Amino acid sequence: MPFQHFQPAAETGAILRPPSIDWPGELARHGRWLRTVVLARMRDPLATEEVLQEMALAAVRQKSPLLDPSKAAPWLYRLAITQVLLYRRKHGRQRKLTDGYARRFRPTEQDERTAEPLEWLMADERRGLIRQALRRLVARDAEILLLKYTEDWSYRDLAKHLGISHSAIETRLHRARARLRAELADLKVIEVRT
Repeated sequence: MPFQHFQPAAETGAILRPPSIDWPGELARHGRWLRTVVLARMRDPLATEEVLQEMALAAVRQKSPLLDPSKAAPWLYRLAITQVLLYRRKHGRQRKLTDGYARRFRPTEQDERTAEPLEWLMADERRGLIRQALRRLVARDAEILLLKYTEDWSYRDLAKHLGISHSAIETRLHRARARLRAELADLKVIEVRT
């Protein structure tokens, strides 16, 4: 097939745009054989569906536009193969991470990581009481404590995100911690020092 030469827009005075292609129609027309190609490479029906969905999205996004609508089939074929390779790479990395984690934390006859049932129940009850104490606090105190300890934000981060001064953050955290301690003492989670 002869190579089509496009003159630059400055020479012709026209704006060059790739031809409009009916991608849903093209995908429907070539869908059966593309599914066969992907299934042959994936050997898993669920993975095949996922790859085909990614392929359809990539076709619609058109990061490298197709200039000749008559070449839609080979273009879709290359796109399908690319999506299969991307899927394998992504899932291979996930599998590698999972396998590495499983090797590092392989269970033994006496697994120190597992808590005794009583310890587990007591920790669960303690977490519930802490949640209850947090619910008893005013929203402003609970918010700053949660941001500090669940988001692991520094005083500077808190000041920046909340739009207040560093000293105001210190004061609010100090007061919120004191109020939480009082609530935890009321619930008998901690002992009050006198």
